[in-house]
Amino acid sequence: MKSYVVIGLGRFGLEMATKLYACGEDVLAIDTDEAIVDKYADKVTRAVAADARDIDVLRKLGVEACDRAVVAMGSDLAASALITMNLKTLGVPYIICKAHDDTYREILEKLGADRVIIPEREMADKLALGLTSTGIMEYIELSDEYGIVEITVPESWCGKTIRSLDLRSVYGVNVLSVRQGDELQIPPDIDRPLDRQSALVVLSAYDTIDRIKKM
Repeated sequence: MKSYVVIGLGRFGLEMATKLYACGEDVLAIDTDEAIVDKYADKVTRAVAADARDIDVLRKLGVEACDRAVVAMGSDLAASALITMNLKTLGVPYIICKAHDDTYREILEKLGADRVIIPEREMADKLALGLTSTGIMEYIELSDEYGIVEITVPESWCGKTIRSLDLRSVYGVNVLSVRQGDELQIPPDIDRPLDRQSALVVLSAYDTIDRIKKM
């Protein structure tokens, strides 16, 4: 389990924080809006209403002990830049920043961000990858390690049920839905046998997904 700090709880930040927490990661979420923090406090390990532009605040919250940081304030370059510099000063080993455009990305990279993403562009790239990759119809990146992917059912799983395969315990795979023809099962029927025409929408680590693709 890795520890994350997610700063900025807009739509992107909330998705990152809650999905990482759902994957079993330790997540500290920070935002200046106390109402948002209170609303989603039970969706992360710890949620705090604070100003991450103040390095002393970050120190008091123990941010320097986090393995990774996500700066999700893409539309506010000044705030993103200052927070990124604070995180670098505190020695956070890996910093991911959301950017509004290429100009923002270049500035944040120069300030020390390890990775800068433009969400809309990355989603388009992942969709293109999904449409052109055998066995993968859709790809949503949650972090460097986890993603949501739609995969075809491996031959060895055909005729078996999700319950009998015990995918969560055996493989560390969370099945979010099953597509069988035009039917989309949400939540999936875990007692319905799978077949080669089935597709699973799974949340898992990328290395696990790669292993399944080779089965």
